[in-house]
Amino acid sequence: MYWKLTGAALLSLALATPLSASTAAAEAPATQTRATQARELQDQGAAAGPAVDRGLEYLVSDYQTRIPTKYTADSWKPFAKALTAAAGVADDTSATASEVAAAKTALMTSAADLKAADEGTFQTITNNTFWNDTSGNPIYSQGGGVFKFGDTYYWYGVHYTGAELYRANPTRKYDGNVSFVSIPVYSSKDLVNWKFENRVATRSTGVGSGANLGGAGWVGRLGVSYNENTGKYVLAVQMWHTGRGGHGVLLLQGDSPTDTFDYGYFQTQITNSPTTGTGDQTVFTDDNGKDYLIFSNREGRSRGFVAKFRESDSLRIEPGAEIRRGAGREGNAMFKLDGKYYHAASDLHGWNTSVNYVNESTSSNVQGSYSSEYVLAGTEMDYSHVTQTGFFVTVKGTKQNTVIYAGDRWADFAWNGIGYNQWVPITKTGARPQFHSVSQWQFNATTGEWRVGPANNYILNPDIQADRIIVSSVRGWRNLGGSVTNVNGGVNGSRFALQVSNSGGVEQRVESVPAGTYALSLHARGSAGQVVITGANGSQRTLGIPSSGGWAKRELTGIELPGGAATVTVRASGSGGVTVDQLSLVKTSAGTPAPAGRYEAETAPAQCRGTIDSNQAGYSGSGFCNGDSAVGAFAEFTVNSATPRMATLGIRFANGATTGARPANLVVNGATAGALSFESTGAWTTWTTKTVTVSLNAGSNTIRLDPTAAAGLPNVDYLDVGAAAG
Repeated sequence: MYWKLTGAALLSLALATPLSASTAAAEAPATQTRATQARELQDQGAAAGPAVDRGLEYLVSDYQTRIPTKYTADSWKPFAKALTAAAGVADDTSATASEVAAAKTALMTSAADLKAADEGTFQTITNNTFWNDTSGNPIYSQGGGVFKFGDTYYWYGVHYTGAELYRANPTRKYDGNVSFVSIPVYSSKDLVNWKFENRVATRSTGVGSGANLGGAGWVGRLGVSYNENTGKYVLAVQMWHTGRGGHGVLLLQGDSPTDTFDYGYFQTQITNSPTTGTGDQTVFTDDNGKDYLIFSNREGRSRGFVAKFRESDSLRIEPGAEIRRGAGREGNAMFKLDGKYYHAASDLHGWNTSVNYVNESTSSNVQGSYSSEYVLAGTEMDYSHVTQTGFFVTVKGTKQNTVIYAGDRWADFAWNGIGYNQWVPITKTGARPQFHSVSQWQFNATTGEWRVGPANNYILNPDIQADRIIVSSVRGWRNLGGSVTNVNGGVNGSRFALQVSNSGGVEQRVESVPAGTYALSLHARGSAGQVVITGANGSQRTLGIPSSGGWAKRELTGIELPGGAATVTVRASGSGGVTVDQLSLVKTSAGTPAPAGRYEAETAPAQCRGTIDSNQAGYSGSGFCNGDSAVGAFAEFTVNSATPRMATLGIRFANGATTGARPANLVVNGATAGALSFESTGAWTTWTTKTVTVSLNAGSNTIRLDPTAAAGLPNVDYLDVGAAAG
């Protein structure tokens, strides 16, 4: 670490015992460490002197491995300049603390602005499984966060003993096994492949007053921020420690993202919170670099707060601004999308899963006013992919911005949790964000684009784990009569399975599947039954389930489904009960890739002022834009062009209304380019294409269909962009 010291102070420290990580790790009231003495000198306004810093040299060495040809020339030039300057400061033994911090900040800022020369690649994220690092070792990261410093993402979390136990045997609960082991950090460029870097804190890490993390009763829920004034990376984590006065926020700091962090401060009370400590907490960094702690009060958790880190050094949490009050919520976290702040949290009921509850900002101030609470769309069918709110990662890609929801699962009380990580994309195609519950997806961290993975299971809550208690109406499945319940004892030692009896049944409507060939599979035991898959066109295939005393896998292949909604129905054949688990509907055909120049209305960065629907057959992709019935309820596409040119637009639409044509303005880059009339196609399942020629700029272009009548737009499927004829 480095501090601003006078020459005399530096000399006095040099004559004393040399500063080391172990020395800085313990602090006693009567005998202060050298680190504490140095901080006090800094707080007292000591003149700037030579700096002691573990981080700048490390960062320079790391960034010197970057290859110029992998980045655009315009972004490489300022980065190379900052890197050269930082290397000079790192080699200068007389450099002051402020000079080191300035060099580090300039280097990190220019690195963050590096732009890849190519468009990156899609990497696969598979949920519902244990993740390993690039060396093949388990990733142990619970209740943490992912933060981008420079051009690299860093993932911090807590390693608990229960994670090891659960990974070794995931067929039981491990109540109370939350003993703290360490806080590991992993690094990644693509958010998929994670390299283990260091344990930034361990049980021996000092927490002040001679205590250490090993003596804490609880350590968890953390985040990391970078302080531009000090060049420090500050980690804020909940801690309950009887030797430090109880509950509070522990602040540790290091000189690089992967440094071994030292004690900074322990804050038991945040002004305006009615309790000491916090309920749950995460760290949110705004676009302007300001850092905030997002938290609830500890007891009851009925109030949500946004509190700023002190700008001078990030070692104090300033008074919290209350942004919500109501029912108890936990897993408090925040993301920003399209200029709005969204506070998300889960139900307060013992680490069980739930929908996500969202309050969105009604001003441009993160600590300002927020809307009343609503349920995040897409989290209802399977309780947020069987998770609680964990944290969010916002990726600002070259083509679109995507928010990644990182869900939290716990083994305590909930069985299938600790050590599992569930990441899904959040997009905004209408007025509110949308949660996409996918078991597998592919992500391009360069462009920000994502797509459903080839092995995605389109059935939600397929393992019957969302409810976590015995219920008579299973989450995501609609009762069709008879007797329905979840029962203890699923296949492969899992906690629950689905049982239907007395000629009963359940069904799940899968809102959207792409056209193709599918395989349906499940495990079953007990009496006979059947599973029926119904396509959007009414076609049906049936999988018969014979009676079985033990678990047996059943599978139906070669199921042809059109694009659109599909329904999965499970029925018992008689009064006996059939029990099923691990249901799966996976696409087995590769499918036809979208033609070049096609922009689907349901896929970001396209915007739909209405809803994305899939209830009218014949559309392309996974859905279409069903605009609100109102003037100005637009559909908008973002189109990239390498050069200025004339282009032909093909707008595919369906208008089944009996009231005739629906007029709209065609608005290109903010200027009206002409008027369009979308005539009746006779039925909502009859699609046609209207063509028009427009002028495009080099780079990004916005093309908006802006309805001029109260009926709004027709259903809009996609926009094709091709070369103009002539």
